[in-house]
Amino acid sequence: MAMTGQRQRGDRPWLVHVPFAMIMLLLAVAVVRAFQYHWREGAVLVAVALFVGGALRAVLPEERAGLLAIRGKVVDILTYGALCAAVLYISLTIVGGPFDASS
Repeated sequence: MAMTGQRQRGDRPWLVHVPFAMIMLLLAVAVVRAFQYHWREGAVLVAVALFVGGALRAVLPEERAGLLAIRGKVVDILTYGALCAAVLYISLTIVGGPFDASS
């Protein structure tokens, strides 16, 4: 029996990995920036990747979250958010940072 207007579960199984691939691409750019001696930009990009991961985990249904789904949805979102905040705080407040008054 053909389904009209709806996709069957096995049509494109690779699509479930696209959100995780987006996060990995952001992290690859962060690593490149860090290796170019722009470690603060790299760290901020890591925080951005964590934020995007948490946002995608929040909006995507369980079957579409792919490798972004580790634990329960709420735990994942809180973990991504806490790690994002920690990395962003460290990258922006370390001595010699962009908001350092002694520079």
